[in-house]
Amino acid sequence: MTQSTPLPSLHFVASDRPEAREACKELQDRYGIVPLEQADVIVALGGDGFMLETLHANLRARKPVYGMNWGSVGFLMNDYAIEGLPERVAEADRTIIHPLQMDAWAQTGEVHSGLAINEVSLLRQTRQTAKLRVTVNDRVRLEELTCDGCLVATPAGSTAYNLSAHGPIIPLDAPSLALTPISAFRPRRWRGALLSHTARVRFEVLEAEKRPVSATADNFEVRNVKAVEVRERRDISLVMMFDAGRTYEERVLAEQFAG
Repeated sequence: MTQSTPLPSLHFVASDRPEAREACKELQDRYGIVPLEQADVIVALGGDGFMLETLHANLRARKPVYGMNWGSVGFLMNDYAIEGLPERVAEADRTIIHPLQMDAWAQTGEVHSGLAINEVSLLRQTRQTAKLRVTVNDRVRLEELTCDGCLVATPAGSTAYNLSAHGPIIPLDAPSLALTPISAFRPRRWRGALLSHTARVRFEVLEAEKRPVSATADNFEVRNVKAVEVRERRDISLVMMFDAGRTYEERVLAEQFAG
């Protein structure tokens, strides 16, 4: 960065944690309070969950988001430090992510739509296992999947619920989606699939009244669904920023080689 390069103006937001709120005030006292519409970058203080909230709230403004960790999980966040923050942000690497579109048909006939930055997940609502028919690009791939649920994850979401369900970690720049079962009973050995980002996935809920299923796009839930379609919204681009040398891709590699 040359001396003549202007430093970015920063808008600070924080999670509800008292420590994050205190850190936010400290940063505002140091660097000033800039309204969102005048800022170049949003600085989000919290954990990965708050990063997700900030990206959702930023769907209209679509400002780059630089996260600093003040939460329990910080895979998507940078380390917190008050000194030299504008310079860190100016030198940070930018990663573009695209959300998923979920269209869910309820048993009542209503259609509900939502966007997911992490994943779209289907989950059983009762003690009964779910039975799902899985179609990819208009071709049935699984006539009947008996399971607790199934999810489609973006690269950004591949280290969240998807990883807990033993799905693959996907680099952020990979044009791929993860299709991952949750506690699959039949076919027992099916571990999911890596799909092209252009794939259109459709889930049909079999025996929907006996085996009710909910569908969730991040934190937006639709209960008692009978069908769900998922596709990537390539027309929506969101930017996350990571410190130089500590990119998301480097963290993904470290996670995969962790003991």
